[in-house]
Amino acid sequence: MRWQVGDITITRVQELEAPGMRFLLPQATVDNLAEIPWIGPYVDAGGDAVGSVHSLILEVGERCIVVDTCIGNDKERLPMKMWHRRQSPFLEDLAEAGFPPERVDTVVCTHLHVDHVGWNTRLVEDRWIPTFVNARTLVARPEWEHWSQEEDDHTQTVLGDSVQPIFDAGLVDLVEVDAQVAEGVRLESTPGHTPGHVAVRISSRGEEAVITGDLVHHPAQFAQPGWEDKADSDPALADRTRRDFMARYADTPTLVIGTHFAGPTAGRLVRDGDAYRLDA
Repeated sequence: MRWQVGDITITRVQELEAPGMRFLLPQATVDNLAEIPWIGPYVDAGGDAVGSVHSLILEVGERCIVVDTCIGNDKERLPMKMWHRRQSPFLEDLAEAGFPPERVDTVVCTHLHVDHVGWNTRLVEDRWIPTFVNARTLVARPEWEHWSQEEDDHTQTVLGDSVQPIFDAGLVDLVEVDAQVAEGVRLESTPGHTPGHVAVRISSRGEEAVITGDLVHHPAQFAQPGWEDKADSDPALADRTRRDFMARYADTPTLVIGTHFAGPTAGRLVRDGDAYRLDA
């Protein structure tokens, strides 16, 4: 799946797609989703919400930028059984799409949750080594400052197998939340899901797109901005950030690309009564 934004090409490479998002969005029941008339492309045959885990690759001239690196293989991820010790062909799929790891010069992590950092590393002879050896990995400074102080076992496991090894290899740049990544590519501060969460804004030849990160997990949240998202670290701030994002991009030509949106994955945000819809 590809989109063209001016001179910038954006390619989706998917690791996983599956129904069932109520562990994140408890109000996203089949009955509630059925009340959203345009939701069809984003639910399964039974009407359940479908989510995707994928990377988005930006080609900017000779630059090759990967936004978020999914779950990864061989990682200890219980109780998430579908994520635990995976053996997926993601790297092969990435190469087949034209992006072997050695071609990538930049990785952007919208935040440091488990399903956005996994392929930063791979397991070789019982050691976690960097996957993208020619890339600088950009992490928003407040994001790292927050998670590096967390001491719970889950966070320490994720940082230990997917983040610390790239720090140890000298491949990480801590950047500000509005940093420019490349010509026409800039981070946009969207805190609340995590303290240093960022979206990615893309502009070229008068055309624009924005990659949401986990600001929004499923398009149903455009129709129901007030639905609880259990993964938000600061729910009140996340709610304000989501609503500001929707107001900012609604009824504009900006292509909204969802980091976890299945189906068409992208569309234009349109005001729809007191809320919004995503027109694919």
